[in-house]
Amino acid sequence: MSTNNYKESARLLERAKKVLAGGVSSEFRKYNHPHAIFYTHGKGSRIYDVDGNDYLDFTLSQGPLILGHSHPEVLDAVNTYSEQGQIFAGQHIREIELAEKINEIIPSAELMRFCLDGSEAVQTAFRIARAKTGKQKFLRFEGHYHGWMDNVCWAISAPSAEALGSREMPEVFPWSQGLSQLVKDDFITLPWNDLELVKQTIAARHTEIAAIITEPVMCNSGCILPEAGFLAGLRTICDQYNIALIFDEVITGFRLSLGGAQHYFNITPDLSVFAKAMGSGYPISAIVGKREWLNLLETGQVIHAGTMNSGNPTVAAALATIQVLQRENPYRRMFDLGQQLMAGLRNAAEKTGHKLLVQGPGPMFTIAFTDLAKAKDFRDTLTFDKAKLGRFIAAMHDLKVRIIGRGLWYISSVHTQEDIDFAIAAAEKVLAEMATAQ
Repeated sequence: MSTNNYKESARLLERAKKVLAGGVSSEFRKYNHPHAIFYTHGKGSRIYDVDGNDYLDFTLSQGPLILGHSHPEVLDAVNTYSEQGQIFAGQHIREIELAEKINEIIPSAELMRFCLDGSEAVQTAFRIARAKTGKQKFLRFEGHYHGWMDNVCWAISAPSAEALGSREMPEVFPWSQGLSQLVKDDFITLPWNDLELVKQTIAARHTEIAAIITEPVMCNSGCILPEAGFLAGLRTICDQYNIALIFDEVITGFRLSLGGAQHYFNITPDLSVFAKAMGSGYPISAIVGKREWLNLLETGQVIHAGTMNSGNPTVAAALATIQVLQRENPYRRMFDLGQQLMAGLRNAAEKTGHKLLVQGPGPMFTIAFTDLAKAKDFRDTLTFDKAKLGRFIAAMHDLKVRIIGRGLWYISSVHTQEDIDFAIAAAEKVLAEMATAQ
């Protein structure tokens, strides 16, 4: 597709650059194809731009739109409740109803607090863990994304697998300039899916470690599932050494099941963070956990605050989203459609002579050009052919299929069989053209 098909977006981007740094309000938006795109509206599984292009959307705005764009029940709930007010600096009835609903469906959610985004909720979880255990550090894993605050803005990028060094004492690289070097003392980093290494490290350093934090599925780097027994092993270790087990369910929450990854894998953490799909695109997150941990907020020993927390529109959106998910129970269908799409992409790659890794549970999955049959940790993902993936995603975009730039796909409750078939056909066309061009 000619860049003229994005001409109005290009014009608006130049205008935006005069007042917005880089023309955008989040770093990832720079890297659309062929540049940042300006959109007008979204409906269901499709999104529309200022040049009149419409796209079959598998980004779902980086994950939140589990009910698709502009779900009528969510919009109606937001509009109706907003008429009563926006925010009160006080409590309101829908906030209790939302908390009761989350308490009903999420195994670890005995108590909770609402925040605005996942980054903020993660920091709240760390504060609680430190206060309860009297210890200072947290253990995290390479390639896991827990927000953009300084103390978690490490070990999510690296120049190469070799640069990471030993598995026992990995080198950690900053994701950004301007990070405080002092926060490197906050954490210990290990490769994921290596339970024996976690056991060894905790046995040696458990007096320092307040929490282990993990994505239950490593969605942000390769969509890698936990090895059998890994999450259960973390649970056992944390119980043994007075360590908080924190699940970052910003992506897995409400997507693998209504009760999140903790219900799907039947492993109950001490603390969990939910966001993204919880609010269908409205800014809300939750720190939830067992009463013995969250009661530090109840007593005021740990402070959690925020003027904008639990505003009417965001709470209404989250409550409506969860009610729709509970009523419609779209999970089997989302798994089935996702796995059909994964199989179709594998078949298209095989037919056209490409080595394409497709992995993940189905409601979300990733693709990568690699000789590997399976990626087990972040180090494996650093060997992927990112330039080739970029060409594939750009060509798919020109054929009106929108995918996250790192190869991550999301399935919503409103994607259809026709959408899946369209995406597979477009992928086969692109892969065939790429094979010819090699």
